[in-house]
Amino acid sequence: MKIEQIETFVADRFFFVRLTTDDGTQGIGEGTFWSFPRAAESVVNSYSDMLLGQDPMRIEHIWNTLYRRYSFRGGAVGAAISAIDQALWDIKGKRYDAPVWDLLGGRVRDKVRAMCLLNAQGKDGLVESAARAVRDGFTAVKMTPFPIGWPEKRYPNLIRECTDIVAAIRETVGWDVDIGVEIHRNMVPSEAIVFAQQIEKFLPYFYEDPIAPDSVMSMRDVADKVNLPIAVGERNHTIWEFREFSEINGVAYVRPDVSLAGGISHVKKIAAIAESYHQRVIPHNFLGPVGTAVDVQLAACTQNWDLQEYFREDSAPRTTVVKQVSRLNNGYLEIPETPGIGMELNDQGIAGLPHSPSPGDSSTREDGSVALR
Repeated sequence: MKIEQIETFVADRFFFVRLTTDDGTQGIGEGTFWSFPRAAESVVNSYSDMLLGQDPMRIEHIWNTLYRRYSFRGGAVGAAISAIDQALWDIKGKRYDAPVWDLLGGRVRDKVRAMCLLNAQGKDGLVESAARAVRDGFTAVKMTPFPIGWPEKRYPNLIRECTDIVAAIRETVGWDVDIGVEIHRNMVPSEAIVFAQQIEKFLPYFYEDPIAPDSVMSMRDVADKVNLPIAVGERNHTIWEFREFSEINGVAYVRPDVSLAGGISHVKKIAAIAESYHQRVIPHNFLGPVGTAVDVQLAACTQNWDLQEYFREDSAPRTTVVKQVSRLNNGYLEIPETPGIGMELNDQGIAGLPHSPSPGDSSTREDGSVALR
């Protein structure tokens, strides 16, 4: 068996890879490089001379060949390798007529608990979204608890209003639902520390990225002063970066993105490192349905996989880029028995979704400076 064809697809903000072997077996993968999918696509195309003719069963060898050949790092490279790695595992599963989770040791759970992302802004929107999530059977939700116009808030009001949002969500969902609180680069260390103190009484399940994940040392300093379980890692790429985060006291959860942090091969290693520190995995998962399906495969066979971040896939465009999305049942994702990752691309649906990059966040303070920390 040899890799005979490499195809890349950009639809809306999603980036996909499809590999085809000489016997017609196909494997798919997704790369996450938010707002820059064309860059990841370019990297995959540059890898074509290294991939064509290769035995797709040699996944670890191919991973290291791609990662080490040029020794450059970054989001585009990580997304490209991640998508290729997923596609290779998809091919391997189809060759052996087994789901990927079966090739990686077998199931450790029967279903995967989903954490609903509250895709809303402001207190009223977040409360409404949280109430809907509970009605739909979710037992965990995640939010970014910032008021509309937060960059213009003075320090006391910013802390007070953010705290009020967390209180409102807890009141809405009750104490049988876990709440994840994401700061999302919106605070400097002093603000994040004080805010954490204010919301301790609401027992957040985790406190994500209390500051921008630019410095492991700075994150360590904040974690030492916060009494909440810290979650980090959605923008990180390698086992070496995650090892350093795992060594921080206070980090309870690592958040690798399987479509950015090296695919199935590498995220399985990241989870093992975390397990050795008694940490759990809550993967970052914000983009397309292929990434969700791959996460479900890993969740099925990884003991310390905890919650599955879940962006509702009950509406277009997510439903159009694949032939079927992962099945959600009363707040849990079902584990498929189909070979590979259990999902196929829908070429017609992809063709109907032109590239539409995100404008990103351009929030500014009243003096005109960038608000994101």
